[in-house]
Order: sequence, then C-alpha cells, then structure tokens
Amino acid sequence: MASLDYDVHAGVANTDTTTTKFDTKLEIVVIPVSDVDRAKEFYGRLGWRLDADYDNGSDFRVIQFTPSGSGCSVIFGKNVTGAAPGSAQGLYLIVSDIEAARKELLRRGVEISLPFHGANGVYTGADEHFLFGTIRVAGADPERRSYRSFASFKDPDGNGWLLQEITSRLPGRVAGDTSYASATDLAQALRRAAAAHGQHEARTGQPDPNWPDWYADYMVREHSGEELPQ
Repeated sequence: MASLDYDVHAGVANTDTTTTKFDTKLEIVVIPVSDVDRAKEFYGRLGWRLDADYDNGSDFRVIQFTPSGSGCSVIFGKNVTGAAPGSAQGLYLIVSDIEAARKELLRRGVEISLPFHGANGVYTGADEHFLFGTIRVAGADPERRSYRSFASFKDPDGNGWLLQEITSRLPGRVAGDTSYASATDLAQALRRAAAAHGQHEARTGQPDPNWPDWYADYMVREHSGEELPQ
C-alpha cells in the first residue's frame, strides 16, 4: 500500500509507493438517526453484535454495533452527530453470496430489494446511485462477476445500505491477508474451490490425490486477486 507524505516547505505531496508509514484502520461509521431505540431494534434485528449502549442520563447516548465478520462498526445515538437523520447513503456491506445474504435478511424481517446489477455503466436515470451505475437491471450479474451484484435496504430513518457480492478480489486488495471474515465466507470459498477442482479433474481425466494443496492454492489466489490455477 502506498503512503502519502506532505512536504510543508514545498507545498506538494510526495507519494511513496514502497513503504507505509503507519496503519490507518477505518473502524467507525456514524449513522444519523431520529429515534435511538427504534434504530437499536432494527440493527439488532440484522444480527449484528451490540458492543455498547452508553447513556449519561441527560443529553448523550451512544450505541455501537458491528456487522458479522466486519472490522468496522457503526455508532448512532443522541448528540453523536449533527447530520440529518437518514442522510447516510451508499453504505456497503460485502457478502460472498448475494442470494443467501438477502434470504437471511428477509428471514429477519428486513425489507430488501431483489438482487440487481448495473446497466453497462449507465450513470443517468431515476434510480439511486450505486457502484457501476444508476440504472438497476433485475437479477444478479449474469456472469456473476465479483463487485457487480447488489441488493439494497434502508433503516427506519432512510439511511441507505447496499449488499455487494464479492467472491474474488482485484489484485492487491488484501495485501497478503488470506483470512476469511466468517465461517459462511469460508464455506462459500470452499464450494467455489470444489467446483473449480471438479473442472480441473475433468480436464486432466484423473482424480487429483493432492486436492488439498490445489484447494489451498486456489483459495489463496482467489482471495488475493491473483491468476487462478487451471
């Protein structure tokens, strides 16, 4: 990951593509809400972990939730932000299976759109903006490409969330980290590796006794955005 230095004497930015001076980890996103208890019930219903609910008894209250498998949490409450309730839009939740994630949210009583994908990068139209366009075409991406399939929902104040399906990261996105966020993500990765390995054995015409090594290589490459084994 590149680091960015600023030369106060020259007044220019110095980009260093070889080193990182320090880690900066995004850990909190603030969500503006009008009814704290209503928002707490909604985000709890999503199955997210409740980390904190602090109330000073007069003019301040803060609640923190963490989505399953996420390194970033959300907070909301009373006098936490001056932003208008419902003004947080384009909040992305990454999932490995858009259909399974949507089905689970429906089971939890959350109103969520049908899966959709973009209309070939069209950015004009009546639909709300999302990555890869504004025109929502019904159904997941026909080729099921990573980053291209979405579903959307809102909290009671209208803060807008999108599910985005990612199964294979673009190169360099995970910087050597091959861990999985949840058992569900790992299971989905194993299924994709199994399907690819079945095609591999069909090409070779014989069983592969070293399939654990093949699985491991496939899963690590997929997760880090490298070329997949054949």
